[in-house]
This record gives sequence, C-alpha cells and structure tokens, in this order.
Amino acid sequence: QVQLVESGGGLVQPGGSLRLSCAASGSIVSFRAMGWYRQAPGKQRELVASITTTGNTNYADSVKGRFTASRDNAKNTMYLEMNSLKPEDTAVYYCNAGITRYTGSRYITSDYWGQGTQVTVSS
Repeated sequence: QVQLVESGGGLVQPGGSLRLSCAASGSIVSFRAMGWYRQAPGKQRELVASITTTGNTNYADSVKGRFTASRDNAKNTMYLEMNSLKPEDTAVYYCNAGITRYTGSRYITSDYWGQGTQVTVSS
C-alpha cells in the first residue's frame, strides 16, 4: 500500500510563514506529477501548486511569488513553502501524487491524496 502523510500546518499570523511536508511511503516505484490543493469552508478544492517529475512548477495566481513547491525524490517527499500568508490562505491543504507501485506481480499507477492539514492565518 502507498500512503501520503502531511505535516506542518498550524496557526500563523498574517505575514507569517509555514512549511508543509508530504511524505510518501510504501512499495513506490516512481512518481508522476505532484500537487498541492486547498479547500476553504464552503468552497471547492482548488489547485495551489503543481510540480512535474523534472521539477517544473506552476502556481495559482493567488499564491504566485509567495508559495514555493519543491520535491526531494530521494526522500519521497514534497514540500510547500508558504510565505507572506494572508487570512484568505486559510484552508485545509492536501497533497496529491500520481504514484506507480509494484504489487509483487504487476505495476499499477494510481492517484493518491494526503489526509489534509489545517492552515489558519489569523491575528
């Protein structure tokens, strides 16, 4: 089985910073694209940042210049560095990854989600 476990959320004042981590574990062969999403109360889940297998990144306009996504393939971990946080960044943040795993008899590629971590920006 494959799991994505997130950490690093919390309460921070406006203008502050947080770093989210998403660690993958299990019988992982390789990763496809990875991404960070967020969902605020009463709103749809939205893509915040994506990162390709070669490290190319894309960001939602609302977070460009403030958030940085990265990945450490050796540690099967991806990160989201969030700076200059605003109250409107308050949401549950989820990591997502396409992962190929080996079952012992064949390779299967599936989409996985982390459990979510709460980020609250408030004074």
